[in-house]
Amino acid sequence: MSLSNTLARVDADLAAGRVPLARQRLRGLVSSFPHDLTLRRRLAEVYRLYGDAAEAGRWMYLEEDRREDETAAFEDRYGSPAWRMRALAWRGPEALAATAFAQGQLAAVRAARAGESGRAVDWDDPASYEEGEDGYSAPEPGGWTLMGVLVGGGCAVGVLLNVAIWVLGLVTLVD
Repeated sequence: MSLSNTLARVDADLAAGRVPLARQRLRGLVSSFPHDLTLRRRLAEVYRLYGDAAEAGRWMYLEEDRREDETAAFEDRYGSPAWRMRALAWRGPEALAATAFAQGQLAAVRAARAGESGRAVDWDDPASYEEGEDGYSAPEPGGWTLMGVLVGGGCAVGVLLNVAIWVLGLVTLVD
């Protein structure tokens, strides 16, 4: 479905009071067109209907005329630069942003995460800016660990015991 058709459906949904459906459609559009600031603004307006200042602030974060209370709520909810990068759902270089203000905001969030993690981060590589649940960067995936071997071995022993019990039961049943 084209952008204009989907926006027409969003307008019809809002007029009919189907706010959750309009929100869902706009979220899909922002996902498909992450550089379109007008879609982000429309999504923020829908979140204002819900009274969700943090989400309204999230989608207005790249706008110069954003509301300070919403921006503060967004920054509180997404407390670290890594979480903010993920929440902003941007893809590509900051230069794709339509305004200098948006470019500056994106660059500031990325620079804050790079400074916090001590490595370069890239909007197109979410693994470069992800955090673990404890607030620290997740370790790079790779090689075997002792814990992984122990867990895998325990699972294998459990499966073998289960199969042995089934075979023993079948042999007993046949005899």
